[in-house]
Amino acid sequence: MNIGVIGTGNMGTILIEALVDSGAVKAEQLIITNRTLAKAFNIQNTYPGITVAADPPETVKQADIVFLCVKPLDIHPLLQQLAPHWTREHCLVSITSPISVGQLEAAVPCQVVRAIPSITNRALSGSILVTFGSRCSAARRQTIDDLLRRIATPVLIDDAITRVASDIASCGPAFFSYLLQRFIDAAAAKTAITKDQATMLAADMIIGLGELLKRDLYTLQTLQEKVCVKGGITGEGIAVLEQKMDGVFEEVLRKTHEKFREDVEKVRQQFSS
Repeated sequence: MNIGVIGTGNMGTILIEALVDSGAVKAEQLIITNRTLAKAFNIQNTYPGITVAADPPETVKQADIVFLCVKPLDIHPLLQQLAPHWTREHCLVSITSPISVGQLEAAVPCQVVRAIPSITNRALSGSILVTFGSRCSAARRQTIDDLLRRIATPVLIDDAITRVASDIASCGPAFFSYLLQRFIDAAAAKTAITKDQATMLAADMIIGLGELLKRDLYTLQTLQEKVCVKGGITGEGIAVLEQKMDGVFEEVLRKTHEKFREDVEKVRQQFSS
């Protein structure tokens, strides 16, 4: 089974690295391409067995499963370019959230999957959000599930929660790394601790927090209750957060959903033209 990857930007590269490093596929099974071929050749330098195809059609010709890792508004033009090359045996996997599997199925004759990754997948961790098209056979679903399970936890979602699930699983690492960086910056600015020391402690803290949750030792609520002793120092900090954070994430979700609706409408116009 050969795997094609069209687009070697941030997420395409993360996907390639995770698939190879996890042992999900051998480098020799991968055919990759990019608008700027130099980026694809840089990946090949790290994994010499990978084949760099000259263009997307050549990638589709050589692959059984093809991951499209390009921007939402680049998908429709790309599908038009690739129209003569798809067969019913191909499986197209799109990683972009604004385009539904229904829209993809209307544009290609092959089986279709949407799999929205997260940067956490690079560490062979986190979730990957999966929606199968109606033409996707049970055997192909199992193949895709087995493949993705090597790099993440596949989570089946429907269109109704695509955006919010992506906000949590895919955007979440950026949101919470921003908050953590602000915490570090404040500590270094207001106390004698250095930024390096604060960064080390914060990194160890967030990794430890993840382990507590992963091992199901605490829930988020019970963890707060264990640390936040009544009348203690942590409680004073929580009180500030409760006051200052009120409505923040509601506004974050409002903005992400607003932008998502804009993208969905632009995509709809492309696919209906």
